[in-house]
Amino acid sequence: MCGITGWIDWTSDLTKESISLEKMTDTLAPRGPDASGTWISAHCALGHRRLSVIDPENGAQPMIRHTGDDKFVVVYNGELYNALELRKELESRGRSFTTNCDTEVLLVAYMEWGKTCLERFNGIFAFAIWDVAQQELFLARDRLGVKPLFYSTRDGLFIFGSEQKCILAHPAVKPEVGAEGLAEIFILGPARTPGHGVYKQISELKPGHCMAVTRSGVKTITYWKLESSPHPQNVDETAEHVRELLKDTVERQLVSDVPVCTLLSGGLDSSALTTLAVRYYDANGQGNVHTYSVDYTDNDKHFQAHAFQPNSDAPWIARMTSHLGTIHHPIQFDTPELIGALQDATFARDLPGMADVDASLLLFCHEIKKGATVAISGEAADEIFGGYPWFHREEALSSGTFPWSLASAMRADLLAPDVAAWMKPLDYIGDRYAQAIAEVPRLDGEDEQTQKMRRMSYLNITRFMPTLLDRKDRMSMAAGLEVRVPFCDHRLVEYVWNIPWEIKTSGDREKGILRKALKGVLPDDVLTRKKSPYPKTHNPNYLAAVKGLLLDVLNDPSSPLLPLINVKKVRELAESDAASSNIPWFGQLMSGPQLFAYLYQVNLWLKQYKVVIG
Repeated sequence: MCGITGWIDWTSDLTKESISLEKMTDTLAPRGPDASGTWISAHCALGHRRLSVIDPENGAQPMIRHTGDDKFVVVYNGELYNALELRKELESRGRSFTTNCDTEVLLVAYMEWGKTCLERFNGIFAFAIWDVAQQELFLARDRLGVKPLFYSTRDGLFIFGSEQKCILAHPAVKPEVGAEGLAEIFILGPARTPGHGVYKQISELKPGHCMAVTRSGVKTITYWKLESSPHPQNVDETAEHVRELLKDTVERQLVSDVPVCTLLSGGLDSSALTTLAVRYYDANGQGNVHTYSVDYTDNDKHFQAHAFQPNSDAPWIARMTSHLGTIHHPIQFDTPELIGALQDATFARDLPGMADVDASLLLFCHEIKKGATVAISGEAADEIFGGYPWFHREEALSSGTFPWSLASAMRADLLAPDVAAWMKPLDYIGDRYAQAIAEVPRLDGEDEQTQKMRRMSYLNITRFMPTLLDRKDRMSMAAGLEVRVPFCDHRLVEYVWNIPWEIKTSGDREKGILRKALKGVLPDDVLTRKKSPYPKTHNPNYLAAVKGLLLDVLNDPSSPLLPLINVKKVRELAESDAASSNIPWFGQLMSGPQLFAYLYQVNLWLKQYKVVIG
């Protein structure tokens, strides 16, 4: 994986702007610790930081290729999992290659098929290609948005990058946030509306979209979206197809010229991916698979089961590593490390995020990086197959809002009254929910219950899943680690999207069809294990520490957070018994301690980024 950035300016000579380009590119150094490259012309400047995964010797970027009198330059962040097939097809059409890397395959595919090349790609990507003869910059992002891409258009400029930080490094872009951006932070966060970059001058290229930048302007096109259609297969046929799709996806994503490992929690999703990886390695004589897990000091003493986190991972990890014979690396963190990483996690995301869930993942990725460069992770299975509790609770299904964010009124009540009046947080989240619901591709003839489950699936795939993909990308890439997510293969997502709910819940279980597909792949006890999310710390020391951090913020008159919140109410909450609540205010993991850590991160972000409100 890599980091990309650059800009277009039709009115100036960019060859005089190499220092600005290098500054923007350098902000992405953690994403690409292995190499740096820039390319600059009169009206286009491109920067790249490289993490070498395929053909480390020959894949330098920006990469330049010629066809006739035309010249094309690409910066690319991602992996094409069907690069070998594409290469063979392109060679049969007379194209030649000088490297073994997928960057060249992507660029040559664009030279051969133009913008329709996107329809042929299986992978995760964000890229920009400059056509010198046509004076056109073409940008695209993968279908599910695994790889990020942001941009800014102002005063005749078009500026883009993998993260907001590289765009903010351009002298024309300021860290300004208005009422809408604050609403994203205080009422939706750590989720984010697709297309929004929070900062006034920054937008996001949505998943499944591409754009062309020419002298005539900027044109954005949707090249992929979910489509609803009847599902003709029965339960057994569906399970078989899911199993074959998942097997093919995992095997494609194990291809690498550097070490690959898996992240293992002992749950259904990670155990399935690890088992398929072990089988592939065994079949190809590639030795033992390395697995990694994360936990926290004294979690075994302090863990208390509840509806959102029903059991501990440790016994199940031991079960699977023993069963598969993997080389396992258990990683453990203590409260001081989690507290210390809150600032780094905020900077990695360019925004306040998922508190200790982000911080622990960042630390975890740094540890994994010591032994591997690529990891396989189970993100997205719950969104696609319907694994979260809110898929199965009528109060969430009928809530009329995002089901992972049912505490909106409480959150709004923590705002300063004048800020709330300006921001209108409850109206904002209501509008964003209505916008999401209006997008759902309906299917004629479906009854109300079926439509309700389709709406819930759409919300999770397009609104909740991006939050976790953002988290995984930013925290892993901040450590120079590439994480691949097989459940985000677009073929699998497209197929499962149209599986009827009664088949998805086969056996009267959440993710029932996935469990049925994995029958004979996983041990029966693992196959039937109740879902438990990514582990968080239950140590009371963490609650005490984040309360202390927040109270320090409240006691400092210079804290930029103070004018935005109802200080009295936040203080009362921090000092009350409710502070230790296990009831989430966002997702399954963010409860009392994470609220305090989140507000602390908001203050860090406002201060560190010198955010201007207005």
